[in-house]
Amino acid sequence: MNKYFTYDPRLHIHLPHLLEEWPAYPSRIQEAILLEWEKIRGTIPDRISEIEEDIEELQASLGQEENFEESCRLNSEISERASRINDLWIWYRTMPEIQ
Repeated sequence: MNKYFTYDPRLHIHLPHLLEEWPAYPSRIQEAILLEWEKIRGTIPDRISEIEEDIEELQASLGQEENFEESCRLNSEISERASRINDLWIWYRTMPEIQ
């Protein structure tokens, strides 16, 4: 299945990496890809929870921070993690069908 997925270091999950249009794959390959995607997809809520915990820690640090530059850095990290959560939810909702 590594042929059809690639690791995304930003999101810390494997994502589909299809070189052809979905309908071009035989149904048995589509089924195998979907099975693997369901396994990966099932890990996304846990990954989101981990990132949310990171954000909470960063927000706590931000609440105590008095240095402006450090506050900006913390805000940037929070924003980046929130962006990851958004991307993970998009991937979570991605569900191709066998054709």
